[in-house]
Amino acid sequence: MLILPGATVRVINPDDTYYNFEGLVQRISDGQAAVLFEMGNWDKLVTFELKELEVFDPVAAKKKK
Repeated sequence: MLILPGATVRVINPDDTYYNFEGLVQRISDGQAAVLFEMGNWDKLVTFELKELEVFDPVAAKKKK
C-alpha cells in the first residue's frame, strides 16, 4: 500500500528501537518518511526508510480483537 503524509504506519524493522510502534507520517522525501509518535506525555519525530514501515489501519486492528 502507498505511504502518504497523514497515513498511520507501523515500524516493521525488528532491529529498530521503535519496532511495532505506530505513528503518523508527517512528510516524505528521498525515500524516507518522518513519523510522529505521540505517546502520552511525549512526542517524537523520527525519520525512517520507507521499507521499514507498513501502512496500519487502527480501526481494522480493533475489529480483529
